[in-house]
Amino acid sequence: MARTIDQVGVVGLGQMGAGIVEVFARSGLVVVGIEPTEDALERGRAHLQRSTDRGVKRGRLSAGEQQTIFDRITFTTSPADAKDCGLVVEAVPELMELKQAIFRDLDEVCQPTTILATNTSSLSITEIAGSTGRPDRVVGMHFFNPAPVMKLVEVIRTVLTDAAVVQDVVALARRLGKTGVSVTDRAGFVANALLFGYLNRAVMLYESGRASRDDIDAAMQLGCGLPMGPLALLDLIGLDTSHEILETMYSQSRDRLHAPAPILKQMVTAGRLGRKSGRGFYPYASPGSPAVVEDAESTATSGEAASESAAGAVNRVAVVGSGWRADELGATFADAYHVRLISEHDAAMWVRDPLPAALEELRTCDLVIDAGDDDLAAAQARFETYDLVAPGAVVATASLTHSVTACAAAASRRPDHVVGLQVHPVGRDQRLVEIVRGVETSDATVATVRAVVDRLGGRALVCSDRAGRVLHALLVPYLNDAVKMVDTGYATADDVDAAMKLGCGYPRGPIEQADDIGLDTVLAVQRALYLESGEPGLAPAPRLEQLVAAGRLGRRSGRGVRGHSAR
Repeated sequence: MARTIDQVGVVGLGQMGAGIVEVFARSGLVVVGIEPTEDALERGRAHLQRSTDRGVKRGRLSAGEQQTIFDRITFTTSPADAKDCGLVVEAVPELMELKQAIFRDLDEVCQPTTILATNTSSLSITEIAGSTGRPDRVVGMHFFNPAPVMKLVEVIRTVLTDAAVVQDVVALARRLGKTGVSVTDRAGFVANALLFGYLNRAVMLYESGRASRDDIDAAMQLGCGLPMGPLALLDLIGLDTSHEILETMYSQSRDRLHAPAPILKQMVTAGRLGRKSGRGFYPYASPGSPAVVEDAESTATSGEAASESAAGAVNRVAVVGSGWRADELGATFADAYHVRLISEHDAAMWVRDPLPAALEELRTCDLVIDAGDDDLAAAQARFETYDLVAPGAVVATASLTHSVTACAAAASRRPDHVVGLQVHPVGRDQRLVEIVRGVETSDATVATVRAVVDRLGGRALVCSDRAGRVLHALLVPYLNDAVKMVDTGYATADDVDAAMKLGCGYPRGPIEQADDIGLDTVLAVQRALYLESGEPGLAPAPRLEQLVAAGRLGRRSGRGVRGHSAR
């Protein structure tokens, strides 16, 4: 049975530490707040005052409740005042030497039964525990910012942590109204390991010039329903903080995908730290302000299309394919165009005299979208047919993995009219559309497809010809990493999903999202990314390979990573 903890200490009263103090005090615990100097103590008290003032202003606290919170807190510069606490949480900056010094001091003054916890987001709990004489009573207790709002607490155990200590801390998290996810000590734990790998890949994508800043963020906000795009989120976290976390994770994991993108270090060196400095990936009205001001990148997109006058007219659309993706595309374009659905079997037939009826209709179409679920060689055979039957049409591949340039090579008479096209439904009457440029794709072709997107009421995003395009190039490795966590037994599928939904405010957890997209789609994109890059960290999770081989594709098949998924 878990031990009840009624008195706690918090060392470090910055924004995070003050938030943790507020969480404890709101839940009725007696709290000792510790800083080394009176000035730092007053800053911590001011953090708490501003936070609770907002609660009173918004009607979430009464003035009496606010006073009760402060009555439960003792502010002190002496660690010895925490001697009778059942738990002490350290929340100082991410410096190993500083944390170890604090833990040595706490080890001397606290009772032998006191649990010592660190709120570190990335440092080794085992190393911190090693600085004490009680490593069996040391855990990670990782709150998420802002602590009074976010519902997740990661409880991290080392190989030496007593199981009863973990139970006590998980029970306390539940008493605080939080969800405690218990995991072992590894770089980034659950949420940060998934989050910062994804954020770092977004920076690499931006640095490579494959897509613009605004397009990358729009892809993840509109395409995945995330509260913020990755580059805007990095600005909020702080580029210096993010760089430090990635460096720490890389030093522990040696996964090159966690090695900070070079541009991060360059921006930090230049003083572009994000919102707090007034400039990061975005410019802000003033340091600390959330208001973004327009700059040269605000309207620029990678591969800006030619003028609207260069766009060709599209009136009739053909969608080639017989699977669910073809059906979805047909329904989408039927909102604004006359659409003809043609099976890939018909489209793969070599042109002959007389022309098959299904292919005859292609002569009247201005846009042909290839959505066949075949390999690249089969797709290229179809593109050769399109080149002969519909030489005046723009031809698009809806594949997330086929090279647009390779498809265009099969349409040898006019490769400049071939483009990639991914349509992602966002909500009712909303769509994100990725327009993918091959080597030969002309500005006029991009302009024509932009006009189509406008007619559909969508948001166009132009990117270069790479596996996964933009959205899936960022999303799928994140999903694959989550499946690896489940595969290795590091965390359960439910805990992984809870970590991202409660800790990061995401609308869906990665395991849930992988099942929704389809594990076969996730695997196909992950394989393409791995083959394209050769990065070991992008190898598909073995469990993902096995599930697809077993026919467990996610929501469409009724079974996915969890073993069941509502159709």
